[in-house]
Amino acid sequence: MKVGSLPLLRPMLATLGELPTGPGWSYEFKWDGVRAIVYVEAGDVRVLSRNDKEIAASYPELRGLPDRLPAGPVVLDGEIVALDSAGAPSFSRLQQRMHVREPGTALLGRVPVHLYVFDVLHLGRRSTVGQPYRERRAQLDELGLSGGLVDTPPYWADGRGADLMAVAAERGLEGVVAKRLDSPYQPGVRSRLWIKTPHNATTEVVICGSKPGAGRRAGTIGALLLGAYDPAGRLVYIGKVGTGFTNRMLDDLGARLAPLRRTGPPFDGPVPRPDARDASWVEPRLVGEVEYRTVSPEGRLRHPSWRGLRPDRDTGEVKAPVAG
Repeated sequence: MKVGSLPLLRPMLATLGELPTGPGWSYEFKWDGVRAIVYVEAGDVRVLSRNDKEIAASYPELRGLPDRLPAGPVVLDGEIVALDSAGAPSFSRLQQRMHVREPGTALLGRVPVHLYVFDVLHLGRRSTVGQPYRERRAQLDELGLSGGLVDTPPYWADGRGADLMAVAAERGLEGVVAKRLDSPYQPGVRSRLWIKTPHNATTEVVICGSKPGAGRRAGTIGALLLGAYDPAGRLVYIGKVGTGFTNRMLDDLGARLAPLRRTGPPFDGPVPRPDARDASWVEPRLVGEVEYRTVSPEGRLRHPSWRGLRPDRDTGEVKAPVAG
């Protein structure tokens, strides 16, 4: 598959783990947004999500990117974010843009987005994916993408990871990503050459059903019933989430789930009887994200809180978290 004249490049993914130390590692903030591979060629801008969906129309702010880049094809890797009043990326704000195919003037003004670029995969006539990260970052910095709607955030080396984690916590950022300075770019690979260390655990989930609300939530969704795929490829039950929703989210989820109704649970294993009671089941087609504390020995999420839908993810990517 090609994007214009260029080959499709899927994003390299970081592995969840403890923050590495020692020589040869660089550190940068983990941004809470939508991963994007951006192709700029002959004045045209194409933006692909992690699951290869074209999302350029959703973010028209990026149309001016060719004016800031040299002639010749350029492929950038970065994160689309929406900032809160304190200037920190806000996933809940970005949710207002993620599902809108062609945002109007009012929404663009109310929820502007930024592209934080942290890698360059193609520059002019040559691919850069085989070069070490240190060299790719040097070339990215030379592009001068700093300030405005497109920015290149800094990175640090020399054992600064712990300091950066402290700053991330102070500023309310999601965490830190450590990258080997000698690492090539591995398209589509979840690699241990990149390690992500978030402050709070998050995981993607497949929506498999819902339970009715009560009290102030009567007539809407009380909780979502969640699934994920185990190492054998089976869809297993991982718990329910009933907090973190806004009224707008509940209305949107109700509308999206209605046409997906089915008569029984879609899981390859049992669901605890109390959770299955009064449940409405749906086809497992929608992916969301939750924040949680830990995973029980039975594989259930403890104290999960809803963060939002993830249209940039496919259900097959959703792997069951492991008890730690």
